[in-house]
Amino acid sequence: MKIGLVIYGSLELVSGGFLYDRMMVEYLRRQGDQVHVIGLPWRSYARHLEDNLSAGLIRHLAGLDLDVLVQDELNHPSLFWVNTRLHSQVRYPIVSIVHHLRSSELRPVWQNRLFAKVERRYLRSVDGFIFNSRTTSQVVAEVLGAAWEQPNRPWVVAYPAGDRLNPQIQEAEIRDRAMQTGPLRLVFLGNVISRKGLHTLLAALAQLSGDSWELAVIGSLDFEPRYARAVQQQALEAGLSHRVHFEGALNGAELADTLINSHVLAVPSSYEGFGIVYVEGMGFGLPAIASLGGAASEIIADGRDGFLVPPEDAHTTAKCLQILLRDRSRLAQMGTAARRRYLAHPTWEQTGRQIREFLLTVVAKSR
Repeated sequence: MKIGLVIYGSLELVSGGFLYDRMMVEYLRRQGDQVHVIGLPWRSYARHLEDNLSAGLIRHLAGLDLDVLVQDELNHPSLFWVNTRLHSQVRYPIVSIVHHLRSSELRPVWQNRLFAKVERRYLRSVDGFIFNSRTTSQVVAEVLGAAWEQPNRPWVVAYPAGDRLNPQIQEAEIRDRAMQTGPLRLVFLGNVISRKGLHTLLAALAQLSGDSWELAVIGSLDFEPRYARAVQQQALEAGLSHRVHFEGALNGAELADTLINSHVLAVPSSYEGFGIVYVEGMGFGLPAIASLGGAASEIIADGRDGFLVPPEDAHTTAKCLQILLRDRSRLAQMGTAARRRYLAHPTWEQTGRQIREFLLTVVAKSR
C-alpha cells in the first residue's frame, strides 16, 4: 500500500498519540508498505484554521500518489475544509486516527462548544476511522449524531499497546518489591501539562502524613511551561519538594529502570482517550491511579489492578494512596493483577496488524 499520514510536527514528539502513530508507521513499513509522512507546522489554533485556505496544501495532498490518506485527528482544525475540497480531486479514501477529541478536555463550556463545531465538520469529512478505544468511538458517535449512521463509513477500535519497553518482571519480584521496607515509590509518567492532573496528585500527597512516600515526575516540562512552573511552586509551598523529583523526559533503559523500581503509577488525568502509560506501568506490575474521565476504565478494574478517581478529586486520590501506603499485601496483590492485565493486552505487533488489515479493507472498498 501507498499510505500518506498527516500529523503536526514530527513523529519523534513524545506523547501517547505520537507514539501510536509512530508504532503504526514502523509496522506498516516492516510489511513493505510505503508511508509518506506529511508534517504540518505547529501553530496556534487560529493559524491552523487558516490552513484550510492554503492552495499549496490542497495541491500537495491532491498530487500525492496514494492508496489511502491517514490523518491524525489532532490536525482537525487544519483539515476540515481541506478534506471537503480534496474529495472532488482525488480517488483515495481519507481515514482519521482519533485518539481523543479536543472538545472532550476539561475547559470552559463555550470553548468546547466552539471546538466541537470544528471537530464535527472535520469528522464528517473523512471516510473512515481508527479509534484507540471504545470510549473514543462512542464520543465521536455522539458528536456526529445522525451522520454517524452514514453507510459505508467503516471504523475499527485498535487499542494502543504497552510493550515498547519490553518489561521483564516475575510475579514473585513484584510481591518482594511491594513488601520491602521504605517509602512508597510513586511515578507520574507524562508530559507535565494540566490535563495530566499532576496538580491533583500533589494536592492528594499533601494530605498524607510523614515521609512515607516519594514521587518521580517523568515528563517534559516544555509543553506548558507556565503550568510546569506552577506545579513546582505547588510542591514547594506544600513542603513536598524534598520528596517530589522532577526528572524530565526519560525513555528506553532509563525509563524502564525507573518503572521497575517503583510501586505505583499515578496519573489522575482529567481526560484520557486511552492512556498508554497505564498499560506500560502495568507491564512492570504497577497498579495505576487514573481518572474516570475518558477510557481508563477500559484498562483498569477499580480496586483490583488500580484505582479510578473522579477528575480533579484530590481527596479520593489521597484515600487510594493511603490504602496502598498502609497495606503492602494489597499493593502486592494489585501489582500482580496489573501484570496479568498487561499480559492479556494486545501487543504493538497485534495492533499494527489490526490497523493494516483495516486499511486494506478500506482501500479495497474504494476501488
